[in-house]
Amino acid sequence: MILHRFKLLFAATLLFVSAAAGAHRFHMGITEVAYNARTNSTEIVHTYMAHDVEALLMNLYGRQFDLGDPEDQAVLRKYVEGRFWLMGQDKARLPVRWVGMTADSQSVVIYQELENAPLSKTAAIHQGVLIDFLPDQVNTVNLNEAGAVRSLTFTQAALEQPTQGNRP
Repeated sequence: MILHRFKLLFAATLLFVSAAAGAHRFHMGITEVAYNARTNSTEIVHTYMAHDVEALLMNLYGRQFDLGDPEDQAVLRKYVEGRFWLMGQDKARLPVRWVGMTADSQSVVIYQELENAPLSKTAAIHQGVLIDFLPDQVNTVNLNEAGAVRSLTFTQAALEQPTQGNRP
């Protein structure tokens, strides 16, 4: 009887541990890019899973980060700006401006903008945030042009994609 209970308890524990380990099997980020006619700027909003960003920063710097602290935000900003950019027709990086960020226990949301420029000025996008750290990371960029939304998918094999050639 005791052996049966022990086996049952052991099986339940294994089930719980395997469910917890498998709870986060995928790594993804979503970026929304849309032109705002009111401000005459292209707005960019990235959303990543908080624990992926925390693991990245711990791996890179060996310490916990408080993303409410401006100095720690600056570290993440430098990382993101080195892995996400928009390119113009001449293949040069467009001047994307960091607006700010918010973070909670579930997600990290980063705000950027391309001032005084419509989305049509963008010829290509490079989106490698977290992909260098998590090889199975998939980043989706949703391009919203006058209500027509198209999606681009970025992986380790495809870090850069044209925006113009992917029109429906």
